[in-house]
Amino acid sequence: MVVGRGAYWGNLVSVWRALIAERYSLIKPVGTGGMGRVWLARDEMLRREVAVKEVVPPEWMTPDERDLLREVTIREARAAAQLNHPNAVQIYDVVYAEGRPWIVMEYVRSRSLHEVVQQDGPLPPHRVAQIGLAVLYALRAAHQAGVLHRDVKPHNVLIAEDGRVVLTDFGLATFDGGDGAMTRAGLIMGSPSTWRPSGPATVCPLWRPTCGRWAQRFSRPWRAARRTRGPPRWPP
Repeated sequence: MVVGRGAYWGNLVSVWRALIAERYSLIKPVGTGGMGRVWLARDEMLRREVAVKEVVPPEWMTPDERDLLREVTIREARAAAQLNHPNAVQIYDVVYAEGRPWIVMEYVRSRSLHEVVQQDGPLPPHRVAQIGLAVLYALRAAHQAGVLHRDVKPHNVLIAEDGRVVLTDFGLATFDGGDGAMTRAGLIMGSPSTWRPSGPATVCPLWRPTCGRWAQRFSRPWRAARRTRGPPRWPP
């Protein structure tokens, strides 16, 4: 999402400390991304802290694409809520308010794997193996529930204060069992630097963690798109 600084902060102030769906009080933003913001919030009914993802459609989207994004987001959040695994963030609720979807999920006091590596430096091999296995366990549980994560990357792997590894941001997941509306509409979701190379769809969520390279070094997003969306290049 590319917006002017003034527009961004103006929209941020408009929802600050708002009560979403007459239940969730927004406290402060704790993260931003291409599809919106994540807030620390309080569930006033259950009196607990939660994380709330505010899905903000990019300005370039047409009204029809915004409607499709809303429909897909709500549908996929409901599918991801089927997951109950210690290495996958728990989805509590999904609501539509203020003209956009909001995904309510478990709040994990943590740093992302990206932050850990940037701040602490390279991790020891045994810890890398532990994190990799935890992510794979979460993906296996997701696959068994029919949910395919579309944006596995270090930013979406949380390292909790107690050491627990949690895969988050299932808002870009796909429910494997629907009508495929999002695919037919031609919307490409996820982070270009972590798209897998074209090939069998079954390896899609496992590409980045299993090959050991977390980010493709393409200087332009269109190069990543050409590499990942074009026909597969099989070895001779």
